[in-house]
Amino acid sequence: MQIDKIILKPVVTEKSAIFESGGKYVFRVLANTNKIEVKKAVEKIFGTKVADVNILNTQSKSKKRGKTTGTVSGYKKAIVTLKKGEKIKIREEKKVDKKAKKQESKEVEKKEEKEK
Repeated sequence: MQIDKIILKPVVTEKSAIFESGGKYVFRVLANTNKIEVKKAVEKIFGTKVADVNILNTQSKSKKRGKTTGTVSGYKKAIVTLKKGEKIKIREEKKVDKKAKKQESKEVEKKEEKEK
């Protein structure tokens, strides 16, 4: 199996964002992978040292939309713990322009004054 194709995509949720502050990252992986393969893939792709890997299978769920009923397929995900000092950049941070922020606050104040 090719190491580059083991990790499908990162799982970006509120819970995974909390994990990131503790050095843990959540990835969706292929269904037939194991911990050793995930560890090798993360170390190769991101160039970091992995301390621990936990794998779990999410169950498929039935969903209703109106009268029709369907299923959301289950998948396998890996929670990867990196060694201290290691980080992975998964999502890009927005840079906030201070001048634009001040301009927005002034516009909001003007709107509030007009409403009064």
